[in-house]
Amino acid sequence: MVQVAERSLFLWNNDHVRSLITQNQKVILPIIFPALERNLRGHWNQAVQGLTLNVRKLFLDADQQLFEECSVKFQENEKKEREVQAKREFAWKRIEDIAASKAISNEAVLVSNKVSFHSMSISSPRAAPVT
Repeated sequence: MVQVAERSLFLWNNDHVRSLITQNQKVILPIIFPALERNLRGHWNQAVQGLTLNVRKLFLDADQQLFEECSVKFQENEKKEREVQAKREFAWKRIEDIAASKAISNEAVLVSNKVSFHSMSISSPRAAPVT
């Protein structure tokens, strides 16, 4: 996987590719900005982090205003995701608490309409559809 990341980041060293991307940066940067930021913040491989930093700097130097707009949007999306995750964890904690209290008495567990399964992401391993 590291080789894939490194090779894709090496594309930026090609003058023709860099030129095409720079010409279309208003479309490309908003798409790849989150991946660049996640690479910088959390990729375990130093080479990938360094190459990512170089790509990020190319975009910053090319259009600082666009870069800042993408940065602000990324931070807003991160904040929203943290809020959604907190709500999801709270809902699951509530369900688990109800289930635990009912398990002692062998009572059926009824989930209130107040818990919305629609707000939970399908990507969560515990967010399987309830039938």
